[in-house]
Amino acid sequence: MHIRIDADDLPGRTCPAPEGRGTGAAYDNIHLAVQRRDRPAELLDPQPGDGASATWTLPCAAAPSPEGLELTGPYVQYRLGHRFIYLSWGTVDEAGVFSMFRRAKLMLDAVPADVLTAAAHEGLLVGRLGLTDSHGNPRCARVVPPDITWTAEAEIAA
Repeated sequence: MHIRIDADDLPGRTCPAPEGRGTGAAYDNIHLAVQRRDRPAELLDPQPGDGASATWTLPCAAAPSPEGLELTGPYVQYRLGHRFIYLSWGTVDEAGVFSMFRRAKLMLDAVPADVLTAAAHEGLLVGRLGLTDSHGNPRCARVVPPDITWTAEAEIAA
């Protein structure tokens, strides 16, 4: 099984730093990537913040649990009883070093049970979301419906 994240409405390559981080400070050359579980420095396919869209496909497994189906995989985080995917926002310097400044948590616990069951059967769970928040900045914090739409699709063999 796989999870595919389809994102659009990216915020651009610059955004203001939070208050208290210096007058007129901004984050420049913003990129976004999926963070590997328990390895914040390992990022999957960083995408520029001014792209038209960004897509990542992540391997995962679905197994029965007392609460329903439980997703696991190298990019599925598990903290305090919740499963989610981290989308990490960061700046990329001249040497290509990514420095994270913000993350979005795509909450897998918020996937409707019928969609998750269908995705396990079909092979692909798809999350679609916009990446710009209501202030024009990179989306961060917990992301649940209606800010993300989850669907099941048939996985197409490569």
